[in-house]
Amino acid sequence: MKTSIETIDFQGIEALCLNGPRGSRAVVAKRGGQVLSWTAADGRERLFLSDRAVGDGSAAIRGGIPVCFPQFAALGDLPRHGLVRTREWQVGGRSCGDDYAMVTLLVEDDAASRALWPHPFRAEITVGLEADRLDIELGIDNPGDSPFQFTAALHTYLRVVQVEDVALEGLYGFTYRDAADGNRQRRETGTALLVEGETDRIYQDVRRPLLLQAGNLSLGIHAEGFPDVVVWNPWVERSAQIPDLPANGWRHMLCVEAAAVHRPVAVAAGGSWSGRQTLVVL
Repeated sequence: MKTSIETIDFQGIEALCLNGPRGSRAVVAKRGGQVLSWTAADGRERLFLSDRAVGDGSAAIRGGIPVCFPQFAALGDLPRHGLVRTREWQVGGRSCGDDYAMVTLLVEDDAASRALWPHPFRAEITVGLEADRLDIELGIDNPGDSPFQFTAALHTYLRVVQVEDVALEGLYGFTYRDAADGNRQRRETGTALLVEGETDRIYQDVRRPLLLQAGNLSLGIHAEGFPDVVVWNPWVERSAQIPDLPANGWRHMLCVEAAAVHRPVAVAAGGSWSGRQTLVVL
């Protein structure tokens, strides 16, 4: 089966469908430049997308891989998770080969963004699909005359059968800020992170790949350029407070996010930055 890229309607959202080798598939929304679905060659969906997700642009789409820029969460004066999640992105390029499909989308500043954050910028997301691998790269250009700083993340919602049964390895020894416990600074002492309640952690300066042990749905997770890792699961009570998340949504998701949060990224006038997250089926 040849690889291809086509424009589709995905649950009412205009999107690009990457048809990759051996039946792999990824769907990228033009709104937000957001990956909504990733099915590897084994035919199993690897991303969580809420069945209550809002796709009309009035709110960010809950699930998949949202792009957070130029602010992560509420760590600043901008809207939560920044300015680009509900914007329409333009297709910058697409290509296919025997063993891959790739698409690039981009978004630039405008009067509305500058009213909130007074910097010219260009954000570009490149999604590359192989049979058992998904690469997502975020690039930020500063075409202006002054430097700027930002925080960012690829807010990856991974689909799991039961979050209580998974283990995330690779974080031992790293310091994290625990937002679920008063933003206390702690050091990870476990060889594997188990989700046993609300989890909202920013691990700092993580220097090794991660392994999500989830039975026969295990994934290798690797980041380049993003120094931090955010791990989030709202658990029962917090999930009930999120209107676009079903009551049992917490059980079937775990966010493992490539992030630059602990220290804002500085981009000089005329400069650029990029970061990548790679997900590999094991």
